[in-house]
Amino acid sequence: MRGKAPAIMTVRKVSPSEARELMERDGYAYVDVRSVPEYEGGHPDGAFNVPIAHASPGGMQPNGDFVAVMSAAFPKDAKLVVGCLMGGRSARACAALEAAGFTALVDQRAGFGGAKDAFGRVSEPGWSAQGLPCAAGPDAERGYEALKRKG
Repeated sequence: MRGKAPAIMTVRKVSPSEARELMERDGYAYVDVRSVPEYEGGHPDGAFNVPIAHASPGGMQPNGDFVAVMSAAFPKDAKLVVGCLMGGRSARACAALEAAGFTALVDQRAGFGGAKDAFGRVSEPGWSAQGLPCAAGPDAERGYEALKRKG
């Protein structure tokens, strides 16, 4: 007798305002998966920072510690909104987290800066353009270095 096939989870994609509502109403935490310099330049207020990739002189380099840091910082059933700049990195981060056993993921599809169409035009305003609460600078408790130390 064969075992059951693993359930395929579909990560829900939400707008920035829907993400904010989930945070306020349902206790979701926002995880910004952009690089540390991007996060420190501006991020959703209260966001945690765990980069899926690091900025380097040669371009973006994958963060090999991404899943380990996330697993140390959050339980597998934590309610998480995952966001980036335009939606690409957050989709990759959600796929990696889902594969690692996280079960309550939501992808904030327009990111901090807004989703763009094939011509580079903003097709959906991001968190900052929608006037949602923002913060800037390092965060001693929610920044990447603080979360990395938890592991």
